[in-house]
Amino acid sequence: MDGDAQGGDRGGPHGRRARGRAVAALAVLVTLLLVLPGVVPNTPGHAGSLLETFLPWLGLAVPALLVPALLRRSRFAAVSLLMPALAWLVLFGGQLLPVNVPEGGLTVVQHNVSDVNPDPAATADALAGADADLIALEELTAPALPAYEEVLAPRYPHHATSGTVGLWSKYPLTAVRPVDIRPKGVGAGWNRGLRATARTPHGEIAVYVAHLPSVRISPSSGLASGRRDESARLLGAAVAAEPVDRVILLGDLNSTLDDRGLDPVTSLMEPPGPGFAFSWPARLPVARIDQVLTRSAHVTRIRPLPATGSDHLPIAARIHL
Repeated sequence: MDGDAQGGDRGGPHGRRARGRAVAALAVLVTLLLVLPGVVPNTPGHAGSLLETFLPWLGLAVPALLVPALLRRSRFAAVSLLMPALAWLVLFGGQLLPVNVPEGGLTVVQHNVSDVNPDPAATADALAGADADLIALEELTAPALPAYEEVLAPRYPHHATSGTVGLWSKYPLTAVRPVDIRPKGVGAGWNRGLRATARTPHGEIAVYVAHLPSVRISPSSGLASGRRDESARLLGAAVAAEPVDRVILLGDLNSTLDDRGLDPVTSLMEPPGPGFAFSWPARLPVARIDQVLTRSAHVTRIRPLPATGSDHLPIAARIHL
């Protein structure tokens, strides 16, 4: 009888609440990480940047924790999951809302075309079909460049390249120059930054195209992003010194906008409007590391385009001036 009574107590409301405390504690932890990812230090292994890169996916913890909460029949645990659910909705729910795109403005396309793209001409043709005003490309190679130039020339009579990055425009480009975003120790032949002035019907716009260094993730060293972060600081300094008021930055920044490693750039620019627009990897996109950022303008819509021969998806954005 005593054993049955004790077993009944363990199965009662207080017992279920005790068993749900672990789920509730994890729910609090997930909420804190969503709201305050900056509390996770970047040493060792740039753990903070790694968390911020995939921050929206932390919302998957809610349905994952709901399963044990339901199995344990713990109302306490189930109710506690409202905290991370609401935090996620506040932070990212707006990305799912319908977009009201104002009249006028520019359409731009950003794409890392891949230096091993098997069919550059087909990729160029697909990008031209988006009928953008500006197209920025990264990982251009010398053998592939003529294919992009030939296919894009009829619609984009103005273009400029610097190293492995390029810009195609419907409007005249002036004051074209490379932007030095080389990390220390990288040779002079490494050129992945470009600046040009686009003379549009809306006035002059400074357009930057950039490809920040890649990062690597390994179990031993975590996120290796030192060179990318250094390159981001150099790019931020160039944008900060830009005398033209309106600026559009297009590029493969090799991280998401939540990553603190990109703060030297993102702190100077306006965040884009709704749309996750995941761009990498192309087969199963989990993050948008291809970015369209603006100053004195606003990205009202951003979306992925169909896959090309690259390991990135192109993204298109509408910019209201």
